[in-house]
Amino acid sequence: MIKVSDEIELTVEKLVYEGFALGKYNGMPVFVEGGCPKDLLKVKIVKTNKNYAKAQIVDILKPSLHRVKPFCPIHNVCGGCGWQYIDYDFQLGQKRNIVEETIKKITGEYIEVKPVIQSPETREFRCKLQYPCTQTKVSKRLIAGYYKRGTHEIVNVKYCPVQPKIIGKILEFIRTKVVELSITAYNETKHKGELRHIIFRYSKSENTCLIIFVVNDNKLTDKFKKLAKAVMDEFAHVTGCCINYNTEKTNLIMSNDTRKIRGENFYFEKIGDIKYRISANSFFQVNIGSAEKIFDTVKNIIKENYKSPKILDAYSGVSSFGLWLKDIAESVTCVEEAPSSSKDAIENVKLNNAQNFTILNGDAKQIFQDLITKQEKYDVTVLDPPRKGCEKASLDIAVKLTDKAIIYVSCNPSTLARDIKYLHENGFKTKYIQPVDMFCHSYHIESIAWLEKI
Repeated sequence: MIKVSDEIELTVEKLVYEGFALGKYNGMPVFVEGGCPKDLLKVKIVKTNKNYAKAQIVDILKPSLHRVKPFCPIHNVCGGCGWQYIDYDFQLGQKRNIVEETIKKITGEYIEVKPVIQSPETREFRCKLQYPCTQTKVSKRLIAGYYKRGTHEIVNVKYCPVQPKIIGKILEFIRTKVVELSITAYNETKHKGELRHIIFRYSKSENTCLIIFVVNDNKLTDKFKKLAKAVMDEFAHVTGCCINYNTEKTNLIMSNDTRKIRGENFYFEKIGDIKYRISANSFFQVNIGSAEKIFDTVKNIIKENYKSPKILDAYSGVSSFGLWLKDIAESVTCVEEAPSSSKDAIENVKLNNAQNFTILNGDAKQIFQDLITKQEKYDVTVLDPPRKGCEKASLDIAVKLTDKAIIYVSCNPSTLARDIKYLHENGFKTKYIQPVDMFCHSYHIESIAWLEKI
């Protein structure tokens, strides 16, 4: 029986969701952060219970052939992406295994999981950055970066190889200006200080960005007006600066209250022939190259199997999927609750001259119920829910409204598996799952499940 503080030798078998490496010691699963499959490690036990133990690496006795040197100098402390020490192609194989095993464990069924479609770029791919802020006690220097793994201690990020280089330059300028303007950073323990987060929304196609300052306040002060002017005067890349008022004592990054300080409160992104307008509060994929892979995968499934379908785009956001599918559909109906996303969707329909579109904004459950009451039917429903997956009521609605197929796009294998199981119990069957790598060098993985009505 192993105990806390014991040091043991362990061979890593595989990586699991949440990013840990798994090995077994006398049959007991041991989870280790920073391990790579086929590593022989000396580890120290830090936690035990009757089912598993957690450990920390003391020494790498024999490194795996898949272990590589991280390309980021602060990889070992930053919590932004945790798998840089693993060869990229091998990461993809591990992600496929995670999806496959999670689906099998939760559904009890074997479902084909195809090889992961890799990201076209594995550096400078991240187009949305959310940096929490704090400051040093004496010099009041601004610290902005990612949280150290497993803590709320902020690692000051001056260079990040997975974000566009221009973002680092703008952030360094903001650090200096914040001190000059005597802007205080937020202290989450005392709930005091002004600047909580700095958020960048970067357009890969335009090489421009929108900046949102999240503040612990409910009014716009002259200091932030001056900061916005200074940033936009210095960088032509910055097309707008906004302020988001968030005075809540929670981990919520942004409230729904975002106002324009200077310039625009939206930006444009072009993928293929489709141009998207995206507001400060609207969701959009963080990796544009991988987003295009996902859009194409969904389009090809529908195009090759359903002729001129009526498509329901649920959780439609700015209508990223709906617009991509407009050329193969008889009609597209988009449902979205968030006002900012619906406003963007309406503008995007105009921008792309989409003729076969209906945008429905409001309480989604009520909208869906109205569609059921009117006995509307759709050949294909596209579901793209948040990490928590779909509520059962939403799945029931999808089942009632869909005649032929549901395409479910997920960023969480566990909730995908849960929802697939429910759909299987209600008249659908999964043909296959296609993972796509959206968040390189992390355990996160996007998956597209194609389900047909039985």
